[in-house]
Formats: sequence, structure tokens, C-alpha cells
Amino acid sequence: MEEHCIVPDVIAKAPKCSVSVEYDGGISVKAGMVLTPTQVKDQPCVKWEADNSKLYTLCMTDPDAPSRKDPQFREWHHWLVGNIPGSDVAKGEVLSAYVGSGPPPETGLHRYVFLVYEQRRKLDFDEKRLPNNSGDGRGGFKIATFAKKYALGDPIAGNFYQAEYDDYVPILYKQLGA
Repeated sequence: MEEHCIVPDVIAKAPKCSVSVEYDGGISVKAGMVLTPTQVKDQPCVKWEADNSKLYTLCMTDPDAPSRKDPQFREWHHWLVGNIPGSDVAKGEVLSAYVGSGPPPETGLHRYVFLVYEQRRKLDFDEKRLPNNSGDGRGGFKIATFAKKYALGDPIAGNFYQAEYDDYVPILYKQLGA
């Protein structure tokens, strides 16, 4: 994460553990690998070493919106789920529904970062719930600020891939009403 500047662009220090991220078609995310928006259009299966008696928060964020050179919307969050029992994401509270990667044309590779935080207790999130058919409310997000607001501390696990524009992006933009 340091090599790709996720530290310090997104978080202050890299988590010690890795998050397993599996997309359809047997795609297993390895840190920094390049995938296409087409490959990551559907919500992945995400797992981490979890204590089933604890709750967690999962975030997927892009610090490179609209580009790594000009990240004026840093960060654009793609997915945010809280109060996850153990690593059972499906039983968590969806704050922002999953939206796949949609980097604009000619903006190069974007980093898509998955972070998991261990919660001290069940949280009462006051965030606006965001559906997957609108991009409103997703830009200008900062997972570090969110983590501070809810006293989540540093992430316990993480992973990331990189992606750039492909033919799926216009389909995603239409879904988002852009």
C-alpha cells in the first residue's frame, strides 16, 4: 500500500492483514493488480480474519477521482457497509450500495481500496443511505474522516486493485444517471 501511495493518500498506515476479495469468474484480487471495470461490475465476495462475536465496517474507495493527477473528488466511495457480524457482509448495514469501477476515459489507472475496521460496538450511523443508481453523495468522501467520526481506529485489513476506462464505464454512468 505504501508503494502505490495509498499510505498516505487514503490512510496513515497500512493494515497488517489482507482482505480476500473475489469477483465472478474466479478473479481473486492481489494487491495492486490491474482489472477492468467489466470484471468488477458486480459486488464481490469479501472475507477477512474476523471474530464472529465482533462487528466490522467495510469500505471500498477510489482516491483518484477524477484522476490520480487531479484528485479533486478524493475520495469517491464505491461501497460502505457497517455493523457487519464477523465477516458476513450480507448481514451488515448497507450505507452505500456497491458501485463498480468507473474511471473516466484518458485518466489512467485508478486505485480501488478495500478497508476493514473493527468496531468497538454496534454503531448508529447517521449517514445518508446511498443506492447504486446514483453517484450523488459519493465524491469528496474521506474514509479516514469517517473512521475518526465513528472511533473506528486504524483499519485491521485491506486490499486494492487498479483499473482504467473500458467499454463498461458508459453503461455504469447511465446506471448512475450521469
